[in-house]
Amino acid sequence: LLLCVKRILHLGPFTARVHLIARPGALGPEQMLLYGVKLPPVITILCGFANGVKSVELVPPMAFWDEKPLEEMTTEEWEALCDGCGKCCLLKLEDEDSGQIFPANVRCKLLDGETCGCSDYPNRQAKVPDCIKLTPEKVREIAWIPKSCAYRRIAEGRGLAWWHPLVSGDPETVHAAGISVRGRTIAEADADTSDWESHIIDWVDWEPAE
Repeated sequence: LLLCVKRILHLGPFTARVHLIARPGALGPEQMLLYGVKLPPVITILCGFANGVKSVELVPPMAFWDEKPLEEMTTEEWEALCDGCGKCCLLKLEDEDSGQIFPANVRCKLLDGETCGCSDYPNRQAKVPDCIKLTPEKVREIAWIPKSCAYRRIAEGRGLAWWHPLVSGDPETVHAAGISVRGRTIAEADADTSDWESHIIDWVDWEPAE
């Protein structure tokens, strides 16, 4: 008589989903022989028993951005969610008649055009009074937030893209993928204030294939 048994094992930081076909009495873990291979991000192990074979799938803990809504994230998690693209730090132009907002290729005076980072992040709101501090509520309310923005993607249930540093493990992927503003902006002092329309751009919402 063969039994099909499902178990959950807790092995350190991993949770294992176990599918076992074995004879009764052959379930002792001391009888287990491991001869598996690692297949990132899931580890699959074949376990040989005296009277059966077990397949164990070790699943890493769920990442905080997949597990938590924006409202439940800690300050550290919230800050880490920013991909460093710099798009939110571009000046916006508003049509006086329609109220429509257009992004410009002119960067905030605190934004570094190459690193795409704020040069004085802790004091940004004091130095730039109209700098908006994002909150979960504002992420859902502000229409001009780029579609590629990690906060917007999480709010819309789309998760993080492959080029996000938290996923890739490399802060350069956001630049290599063409998501950031690196090399595509000018300083406020260099803007042609007599022809603001010439600074309007159409690439802010572009995203590479996933």
